[in-house]
Amino acid sequence: MARKPDKPRAWQRMLSGRRLDLLEPSPLDIEIEDIAHGLSRVARWNGQTSGDWAFSVAEHSVLVADILALTRETAPRKWLLAALLHDASEYVVGDLISPFKAAVGFDYKAFENRLMDAIHIRFGLVPPPSQEAKAAIKRADQRAAFLEATQLAGFTIEEARRFFGQAHPRLSAIRLQPLPPDQAKVQFLKRFEELGG
Repeated sequence: MARKPDKPRAWQRMLSGRRLDLLEPSPLDIEIEDIAHGLSRVARWNGQTSGDWAFSVAEHSVLVADILALTRETAPRKWLLAALLHDASEYVVGDLISPFKAAVGFDYKAFENRLMDAIHIRFGLVPPPSQEAKAAIKRADQRAAFLEATQLAGFTIEEARRFFGQAHPRLSAIRLQPLPPDQAKVQFLKRFEELGG
C-alpha cells in the first residue's frame, strides 16, 4: 500500500520532465515548450466560443502581443515579450475567468504573481514589469478581449464596450479564427522566437 505523504503534493510534472512546484516556483523548472503546450490547450472564455476549436490562451497571448505592436509602435521588444507571456501562468493553473478569481477565498493574485515572477526571470524580463509596460499590456489585453467577445463569445458591441472599452480603429481588419491546439502551439512558439525569447 502506498504511504500517505505528510503534506499534499503541490507540484506539477511537465511533459519536458520538469517538476514545477506551484507554491515555490523556480525559473529553472520553466520551459517555453511546456508553456506553449499548456496554453494551446487552455480555452479562453471557459470554452464558450464559436468555431470548431476553442480559442486558446496561446492564441490570445499572440493576439495581445500583436495588438500592442500595432497600437504602440514604439513598444520595446521586452514589452512585446511580456505581452506574449502575460497569461503564461495559466499553462499550469488554467484560465480562471475574472468573476471566479474575484470570488476565490484565498489570495489567488499573490499565488499567480509568484509564478509570473519566476516566468519573467526565466525569460530575462525583470519582474514585475514597469507600471507603463503593465498599463500598455493591460490595454492590449482589453482590446484583445473586445475582439474575442464580439467575434467569438456572443457579446454585442455595446456590451463589449462597457466591459473592455472602445475598439481601436487599427484593429478593425483583424478576424479571429480558432486554431487546433497543435497549430496554436506552433504559432505561440514562432512569435516567442521572433521576439527573441
